[in-house]
Amino acid sequence: LGVPGLMRAWRAGNVALANAPGAGVADDKVIYTYVPALIRYYLDAEPILPNVPSYRCVYPGERDHVLANIDNLVVKAANESGGYGLLIGPHATDAERAAFAEAVRRDPRNYMAQPMLTLSTVPTIVGNRAAPRHVDLRPFILSGSRTDVTAGGLTRVALVEGSTVVNSSQGGGSKDTWVVDIGGS
Repeated sequence: LGVPGLMRAWRAGNVALANAPGAGVADDKVIYTYVPALIRYYLDAEPILPNVPSYRCVYPGERDHVLANIDNLVVKAANESGGYGLLIGPHATDAERAAFAEAVRRDPRNYMAQPMLTLSTVPTIVGNRAAPRHVDLRPFILSGSRTDVTAGGLTRVALVEGSTVVNSSQGGGSKDTWVVDIGGS
């Protein structure tokens, strides 16, 4: 995974990197569950937006909740990306749920779970017609001498009808993201 020699080239000043080395830790699904505590500890502030309710399988009580409700939850492996290592309980078969439950029991630190959320849909061209497809939006932040949230971002779309998995490696795509000022200040 990655580009051999990239870090040497970066250290030598021959290339620039858009994402800082180590930024991938922010995509660890279990780390996500600790973000409110990190905000409280490092910023001495309360989070402005609440997290989606999240259950860390490493804790016995939370793991028991996940195993008892696996048919209603989305269970995610911490170290997977691209839509892999994922169980969407409401859409899974009994066999898939049983296999995932066993994986959680074997390696609870590697799993977390959240309730199934319904993603928004937008009109999407599929073949030669428009059809509703689920999307998510990833805004981007630029950090330097000041920090700015960009006017736009990455809108990922689940191209498979009914799917909520938007990752390109799982058949998802992307859409243009427009931010339009419709008046105001």
